[in-house]
Amino acid sequence: MKYYNIEKAIFIDRPNRFLAKVQIDGMEETVHVKNTGRCKEILIPGTEVYLEESNNPARKTRYSLVSAYKGEKLINIDSQSPNAVIFESLKNEQIQEIGKIFTAKREVTFGDSRFDIYFENQIGKGFVEVKGATLENEGLVMFPDAPTERGRKHIYEMIKAVESGYLGYILFLIQMQGVKAFTPNAVTDPEFAKAIRLCAQRGVNILAYDSIILKDEIRLGDKVPIIL
Repeated sequence: MKYYNIEKAIFIDRPNRFLAKVQIDGMEETVHVKNTGRCKEILIPGTEVYLEESNNPARKTRYSLVSAYKGEKLINIDSQSPNAVIFESLKNEQIQEIGKIFTAKREVTFGDSRFDIYFENQIGKGFVEVKGATLENEGLVMFPDAPTERGRKHIYEMIKAVESGYLGYILFLIQMQGVKAFTPNAVTDPEFAKAIRLCAQRGVNILAYDSIILKDEIRLGDKVPIIL
């Protein structure tokens, strides 16, 4: 996934989950934050960030905040990017566990949920639910960074899909490179962690991949070990 019209800035603060104040060339600017999660360990005053300038003159904010440095590690915090990255990676046969596909569609309804990706391959028909992960501590990445009732709903719906004969995948795209492992965040959302462990027992495939992050790009990286 490519970004265009990238600008470097310094993060000042975040008055609400949708907006941030940054400094660009010495001037303060209010920008859109493309992530409603907390990101408290990333968006710290003084942090170097990257913005994408919009070409829509009707927008209230000129820029969107898409990535930020945590130490020397650049982290993509655009919550829309994981779905796009995985969809393209699936079509390019980069996800080995799924392999070659015949067709793929985004945002397909099953039961009371809408899964991110529907696909068909040589084995059968299936769904992929994509979760972007940005919370990292000493190489261990966790999801979620805030309780997510919607996330739990997707997990249980995926179990129903597998029980109905579909292939089911929960794929965590870690929006940074060079991590050690992934684990569900049982401290922040113990019910989500419980749901993930249950779906692994019920035949749902749990995958985690990291990402290669540049200031104007995010693409699929390597498979990451999972600790359940």
